[in-house]
Amino acid sequence: RSPALGPPGGAGRIVGDDDGGKLFTPEEYEEYKRKVLPIRLKNRLYVSWRSPTGMDCKLVGQETLCFCTHRYKQHKTDYEVIPKDRPICVPCRVSRCQCQSYHCVPLDGTQPIRCRCKYFADQHSAAPGFSCNSCSKCLGFHSCFTCGCGQPTYAHETVVETKEEWLAQGRPVGQDVPYAAMGGLTGFSSLAEGYMRLDDSGIGAPSTEFLEFPLTNMDHPFLKAFQGPSTSAQTGGSNAAVQVSYERRSEDDDMAYFEKRHQERASHCIYCSMIYCVAKKDKHMIEVAHKCIVLFILFLRKH
Repeated sequence: RSPALGPPGGAGRIVGDDDGGKLFTPEEYEEYKRKVLPIRLKNRLYVSWRSPTGMDCKLVGQETLCFCTHRYKQHKTDYEVIPKDRPICVPCRVSRCQCQSYHCVPLDGTQPIRCRCKYFADQHSAAPGFSCNSCSKCLGFHSCFTCGCGQPTYAHETVVETKEEWLAQGRPVGQDVPYAAMGGLTGFSSLAEGYMRLDDSGIGAPSTEFLEFPLTNMDHPFLKAFQGPSTSAQTGGSNAAVQVSYERRSEDDDMAYFEKRHQERASHCIYCSMIYCVAKKDKHMIEVAHKCIVLFILFLRKH
């Protein structure tokens, strides 16, 4: 790849395959950046694999495979003037490839999905129609593989849009970057599937009612540890006060918090010692004292 003053691999992500496998000289690299980067920042294309509900189940990036088995970065992604025709065609640049426009196809784990003719996606032609190369009965690739959103593959479509169209739908566009073939990637969350993303391109942010719903015993202990004191804790007696003392308060500094926990544990040890000393005077109470101490320790661990 071309040399760069930035971090290793930075120049390769900027140039991509535009150097034809031949290393750019420093002068050629600077000329390439001067010519291509303004176009790339202005006319970036945002590509996604969208469900019929409008959710972007897959945000296409540099390494995302096309139906033709080539990656998105191997397609034409830089346009001096964005075509007015819709959908925007993103043809493959690999020699002798019949792909006329990028077409996203999901994977079943690491394996390609199957068509209804029982053959894999990569056993079909990349030419329009996607006919099967292994059988004569298939009229075109048609997969019933279910996406994480609950919709079948054939109900999805590959969408190629401009930055203005992306913004008009409320989808995140991220920062302008000089790298080639970024597609729909705008951040680390873009790597997750649509039903796991909480932005407008995915399932969306949870409602206020969901976030303010009171916690129950079935919720994760992490949520319980950071919840505010309940109404019963504010109006209750000593038991509620002890329970609240285990929660870390935002106004307490670290040393005060750990000192409080140390004092509580020390008082528990003294309590266990007193039980044992009292029971030691009566041999019949030793076994009872042992059980009381064990139960008390188990209680402390649960709380």
